[in-house]
Amino acid sequence: MNKNDLVAAVAGSTGLSKADAAKAVDGVVDAITASLSNKQEVRLVGFGTFSVAHRKASTGRNPRTGEAIQIKASNQPKFKAGKALKTAVN
Repeated sequence: MNKNDLVAAVAGSTGLSKADAAKAVDGVVDAITASLSNKQEVRLVGFGTFSVAHRKASTGRNPRTGEAIQIKASNQPKFKAGKALKTAVN
């Protein structure tokens, strides 16, 4: 499922127009992104939790040459599925 499919599904299940559903989907994605960029967790009960994990700097290897390279420290988005989502998938 891509974004257009998601917008169509939201429009179909809510009775909104596709334009309004697209605005709603964009609004949810923007709100989650803004919260994560402020290092805040987003918890959707039954669905899951979006959070930010800090990854330390490390040394890696270039797979072509075997040369050691430095990988910078970074923040990575993380998602942990909730119980209802896990149950629905299994």
